Amino acid sequence: MLVLVARRLILAVPVMFGVLVFVFLGLHLLPGNVAQAIGGAHATAAQIAQITRQLGLNRPLYVQFWDYFSQVVRGQLGTSLRTHDPVTADIAQAFPYTVQLTVSAFLLASVVGVAAGVVAAVYRNTWLDSGLMAVVLVGVSMPVFWTGILLILVFAVDLPWFPLSGVLTPGLSVGGPTGMPVLDGLLTANWHGMGDAFMHLVLPAVTLATYTVAFIARMTRAAMVEVLQQDFLRTARAKGLPGRAVVLRHALRNAALPIVTIMGIQFGALLSGAVLTETIFAIPGLGRLTIVSILFRDYPVVQGIVLLAALVFVVVNLATDVLYGVLDPRIRYQ
Repeated sequence: MLVLVARRLILAVPVMFGVLVFVFLGLHLLPGNVAQAIGGAHATAAQIAQITRQLGLNRPLYVQFWDYFSQVVRGQLGTSLRTHDPVTADIAQAFPYTVQLTVSAFLLASVVGVAAGVVAAVYRNTWLDSGLMAVVLVGVSMPVFWTGILLILVFAVDLPWFPLSGVLTPGLSVGGPTGMPVLDGLLTANWHGMGDAFMHLVLPAVTLATYTVAFIARMTRAAMVEVLQQDFLRTARAKGLPGRAVVLRHALRNAALPIVTIMGIQFGALLSGAVLTETIFAIPGLGRLTIVSILFRDYPVVQGIVLLAALVFVVVNLATDVLYGVLDPRIRYQ
C-alpha cells in the first residue's frame, strides 16, 4: 500500500506542473489588458505603462513564468491585483465556505444516491425502480443554476422556510477555528449560530448535490443489478441469510468499486459546480472569488485557485486508489 501511495504522489508532480503551465499560459493569452483594468477606464497611456512596469508585465513571458514558478515552489502564490493582499490570504478566507458546501453536498449525494440505487436494484423492473430512475433522470437534466433558482423561488420566496442567500444572518457571527460556520457552531456549542448556518446551507447543498445524486444512483443500480445475479449471492440466500445482510453486507461491498470511482469523479464535479452555486446564493467561497477574479483579470488569484483545485483532485484520486485497496485486498496485494 505504501508503494502505491508513493507512486501516486510521484505521478502527481508532473500533473501539477502541467496544470501550472497550462493555467499560466492560458490566462496570459486571453485578450484584454490587466493594467487597463487596474487603472480604470480613464487611465492615461502613461499611467497604464507605469502599472505595466510595476507588475512586470512588460517582461518576456518565460521570465514571468519562471518568477511565478519560483514563488509557487517556495509556497507563495503572489499578491492579488485587486485587493493587494497575499493570494494565500484571499484563498484561506474563502476556502472554508467552499469546503463546507462541497462536503455537505457530497455527503448528501452519496447517502441519497447509494440508497436510491440499492432500492432500485433490489426492486428492479417494478414501479419503484421506474419511479426512482425517472426522478434521477430529471436530476441529471436540470442545470445547477436552474435548480438553485427554482429552489429559491419555492422554498425561500413562496414558502419562506429557508434564507435566500449568504451563510449567516447579517449581524450574527460564529467564531471558531475552522472558518466553517456549521462546524464552528458545533465545536463552540453555539447552537443558535449553528442552526442559522445550517438553514443557510440547506438550499445550496441540495442544489449542488442534485446532479451528483443522479450519477451515483445510476451507477449504484447498475453495479448492484450485476452483483445480485452472481452465484455466491444465490448461495447466501439458500443458506438462509436475511435479505438485508445479503444486500448490504455482501452485494453492496462487492459492487463498491465502481461506486467509489464515480464518487471520486463527482467530487471534482462538485467543486466546479460550486462556482455557479456560490454565485446564485451569494456564498463568499472560492467559486465566487473565481468569478470576481476572472472579471478583474486577477491572474495570481485565478492561478492559485486552479492550483488548489488541481491539488484537491489529486488528493481525492489518491484517496480513491487507497480505498480500492481497502475494499478489495487483491488490488492491495498487486
